Amino acid sequence: MDTAALIDRIGRLRRERNAVILAHYYQRGDVQDIADFVGDSLDLSRRAAATPADVILFCGVQFMAETAKILSPLKTVLLPDRNAGCPMANMLTRKELDSFKAAHPGALVVAYVNCSAEIKAEADLCCTSANAVNVVQSLPAGREILFVPDMSLGEYVMRTTGRELVLWPGYCPTHHRFLARDVEEQRALHPGALVCVHPECTRDVVAAADFVGSTSQIITFCTGSSATAFIIGSETGMLHPLRKRNPAKAFFPLSPLGDCPNMKLTSLEKIGWCLEDNEFAIELDEQVRLKAYQAVEKMIRIG
Repeated sequence: MDTAALIDRIGRLRRERNAVILAHYYQRGDVQDIADFVGDSLDLSRRAAATPADVILFCGVQFMAETAKILSPLKTVLLPDRNAGCPMANMLTRKELDSFKAAHPGALVVAYVNCSAEIKAEADLCCTSANAVNVVQSLPAGREILFVPDMSLGEYVMRTTGRELVLWPGYCPTHHRFLARDVEEQRALHPGALVCVHPECTRDVVAAADFVGSTSQIITFCTGSSATAFIIGSETGMLHPLRKRNPAKAFFPLSPLGDCPNMKLTSLEKIGWCLEDNEFAIELDEQVRLKAYQAVEKMIRIG
């Protein structure tokens, strides 16, 4: 089936099933183009909670689809590829979190949304990279805070807020592939270009950047900036929406290694199969979902 016919088929199935297609900025460009909504974790969480659709097809990774199910338990939530996991999310298990909490009695737990529903259920509240600073600033002074599972985002939040956090040693393999020397080399290749990086990057890369922010914050910054060239230190899927929204500006990847293979598992073919065969539906234990809902709802409320 050619691309045009495949897109038509997806459109027909979407209407028949009253489905909404959500896609993260890290998805393939053609997947972003057929989605009803494209955004970062926080925005897509809000979309999932508010949609009147019967079916939510989430073009992202497992934890994102789980978050949609946490917020919309009566809806069918589909993930086009069951193997689309997140290495960072896999770096913290429930047993490890229980031990971490036991070693710090009375501490509050902030869980980056890039974690499983089971971890969210054991957190006091969740955050995204877009609102992590606001979430931590909202917590009572003097309380010990455990930040899981991303140590790089946690370090960035500590430096930004001045709050002390106890960090779990997890990280994003994709963002940790960016090196400080990549910043130097790309600045030399593109004089005058502004370097924009995600806070999941290592401390030295963050320190070398002109702007640090979440995916949505990077897009807002680049769109509003008077600069005409940017070097992007985030997953390569980000270049697609940046170029679409800013055709007169130039965008360069900080490194060709900034590609998440899990995010790229979703394809138009898999979206079509998913809608046709109702695969792969997300199912959560209801007690886990209810506990996780409290942490996620607080995250959305803080904004």
